[in-house]
Amino acid sequence: MISGGDTTLFPEVILMVYLSSLPLPRQWTKHVKSSFLQTVSLATSAFTATCALAANRKAELTRMKAELGRVYREIALLKEEMAIKDERFRRVPALRRPHYHPIQRLRVLQVKAARGWTIGQTADAFILNTQTVLSWTQRIDEEGERALIQLHEPVNRFPDFVRSIVRQLKAFFPGMGKAKIAQILARAGLHMGVTTVGRILKERSAEDMGEETLADDEIEVVKTRVVTARYPDHVWHSDFTAVPTSSGFWVPWFPFTLLQRWPFCWWVSVAVDHFSRSVVGFAVFRKKPSSMDIRTFLGKAISKAGKAPRHIIVDRDKAFDCKAFRKWCKRKDIRPRYGAVGKSGSIAVVERFIRTMKNECTRKILVPLQLNAMRMELTYYFAWYNEYRPHTYLQGRTPHEVAKNLAPANSKPRLEPRSRWPRGSPCSTPQASVRGQPGAKLVLSVGFFQNRPHLPIIELKRVA
Repeated sequence: MISGGDTTLFPEVILMVYLSSLPLPRQWTKHVKSSFLQTVSLATSAFTATCALAANRKAELTRMKAELGRVYREIALLKEEMAIKDERFRRVPALRRPHYHPIQRLRVLQVKAARGWTIGQTADAFILNTQTVLSWTQRIDEEGERALIQLHEPVNRFPDFVRSIVRQLKAFFPGMGKAKIAQILARAGLHMGVTTVGRILKERSAEDMGEETLADDEIEVVKTRVVTARYPDHVWHSDFTAVPTSSGFWVPWFPFTLLQRWPFCWWVSVAVDHFSRSVVGFAVFRKKPSSMDIRTFLGKAISKAGKAPRHIIVDRDKAFDCKAFRKWCKRKDIRPRYGAVGKSGSIAVVERFIRTMKNECTRKILVPLQLNAMRMELTYYFAWYNEYRPHTYLQGRTPHEVAKNLAPANSKPRLEPRSRWPRGSPCSTPQASVRGQPGAKLVLSVGFFQNRPHLPIIELKRVA
């Protein structure tokens, strides 16, 4: 399956597209339709299992073909999703379709230039009339508030490039909320209030902006705090979760789910320090970890940290709620605390972290089928999370700064882009003095940790 041509790399896609194009007789029963869905799902399961075996072979060429097969399959599925949506959109009469925003029109022309498309190709790709695209290209240099094609508009009190920087961050990383953007800019030297960032984002039209997405940790959901962490490594949280290697576990036959083990998923166990919110350890398993697996993982995390926590907060899973785990805690002089069954917020810290990990890492990448590759991706993410990602609960500091008691980056002298802003006037929190002269012109620089596009490192550079 792996070593063949393109048609053997994603058989369930080929089967789905081919069968969906065949005319169906009126007597076509629901059982045959169900069989069709089962065939597609079975082909997906077989493909995943085959790629998993090939990805763990010693031959590098075999591993590369397996990865290439998964990439081709993902591209084919995305194209099928887009084709379905485009077909539905084309049924709407042209005069009733929502108009593109002036800023979106410029983005369409940017794609046209990058692709090297003709006017006809652009119109077909974005479901437009050729005369519409022609009109856009002819009127691209119009100026004024009523221009058909527009750049980012200026914002009050801040220069227009600041507004552009905020929108670029939102465009590059849609998962960032206004608080997260404000925290990242403050760490880079540009202090802006959360309401100011929100106003800039709200100025965009509803069709251009979409719904505002909150960052995963903007709201701390801890309703009852039984143990209060007073210093690093005082209280740990630990839990584990299943990370699917494809889109999900659903299949159309009983019990309507794939086996929750490799190659259909990895099990990831994490330990998080309550005081600093830093990741102190993680482990990856092929199947749901046992109590012995958890104790081994936590023992390695304790050895790496150099000390055991005083308390550890876990749930009531049998891997934690057993005599062996309690005896192990007693030997380590650790007091286990169990979350209440069915009570929201009892283990909120680690649950929120797991949600953040999935939203910012495992759902942004093609999850590897090799154990070492999976460990490497999580290692990169946790290192980025500890050192570069500001945390709302920590007032914009990173877990590394809190754990090591370092001066936070958002308290250093700031860059002031407003030329008339008095030097002695306060800025948005946290308060910081002005670096250099007011009226600095800045440019956004986005780097990526270990060349991973989902792990941004944001910097602001002063330009002449």
